[in-house]
Amino acid sequence: MERRDFFKKAAVTAGAAALGSSTLEAGITHQPIDNRKPMDVAFPEKRPLIVYSDRPPLLETPRDVFTSALTPNDQFFVRWHMPDIPTFIDPDKFTISVNGLVNKELQISLNDLKTKYEQVDVTAVLQCGGNSRSAFTPTAGGIQWGNGAMGCARWRGVRLKDILDKAGLKKEAEWIGFNGSEKAAYYETPNFIRELKLDELDDHVILAYEMNGEDLPYLNGYPLRLIIPGSYSDSWVKMLSNITVTNEYKKLFFMDIAYRVPDNATEGETPEKKFPKTKPITKMNVKSIIGYPVDGATLSHKSEVVVRGVAWDDGHGIEKVMVSIDNGKTWGEALLDSGRLGRYAYRAFRFHFKPKGYGQLKIMAKAMNKIGKEQPLAKDIPWNHGGYKYNGIDEVTVEVV
Repeated sequence: MERRDFFKKAAVTAGAAALGSSTLEAGITHQPIDNRKPMDVAFPEKRPLIVYSDRPPLLETPRDVFTSALTPNDQFFVRWHMPDIPTFIDPDKFTISVNGLVNKELQISLNDLKTKYEQVDVTAVLQCGGNSRSAFTPTAGGIQWGNGAMGCARWRGVRLKDILDKAGLKKEAEWIGFNGSEKAAYYETPNFIRELKLDELDDHVILAYEMNGEDLPYLNGYPLRLIIPGSYSDSWVKMLSNITVTNEYKKLFFMDIAYRVPDNATEGETPEKKFPKTKPITKMNVKSIIGYPVDGATLSHKSEVVVRGVAWDDGHGIEKVMVSIDNGKTWGEALLDSGRLGRYAYRAFRFHFKPKGYGQLKIMAKAMNKIGKEQPLAKDIPWNHGGYKYNGIDEVTVEVV
């Protein structure tokens, strides 16, 4: 498929998924909705995924993909904010601008990025801050994601620090603003711009043009996107086109209104009384998900079952994953992979058992990281109006026959 004219070849008919209804009490959390099925029709460069919208494209990865540490590009979730996405990108003419409080403004081509800077690889989890939002009742505003607004990939590109060093920062520089090529349909809608404080930069923040050894898929931000390992994906700007260095923070909708949680110890509030002070979501919390078996699967009595899934956090590192098959009364430790992909990547886990009885069986998984953070039960997560940062202990219910 020709990337230069992507959407002319992307004749896809999709509707928003039904959200369903709930009789649960107000202001509580529970397991996310987990019964949505992929569409029969696939978007270009993708296998069939769970579809919430086709303009902008909003696609969720099915649960059964999360059994290995890397997520295939064609099963990687998609999240855009604006409906007007360029339909023509010429990689030979594409440039990214670096301007503002720099000694030398830059126009950098893709070829420049690949030949004039040191090439680096970072393997990291990309997760929407609203992943699993359907766990919140009453309904929190935003896309009612299940468990699959996330993925893990090996990203290749150039360190942002190297590019800024090339431009040269003026002494008063403090902030960096990023924006991409997506546009709003209505002229008064604010552009999707993110800001990063200079002291937040490290060698893992890169501008990536490859994902799992291939050019970025168009729907995942081709030809260039910002990678900030350990942080939620709202800051990973896609189709990155401009970097502006400033001396002060600029108030912006997607920094000051959207993607924020209550600024208190629990990051919670009640539907009747919103907490007045908020803070941006930044670093991911510890979380795991079971990829096999999936909810509603049938298992054979006394068969050898291998529960498989993935766990991750913001880069402190996963210490262990525990699995329960008796409603949380007892827990057994799962086997983790080697962790060779690095501290920002998924840790794949496995847990072996033989079902001893018949009927319904609940399988639960929880992760703990190296600084002692542990997944809570879903019911113990405080409600918040944005439906952000859900990380409840994962559960699937199977039938043993």
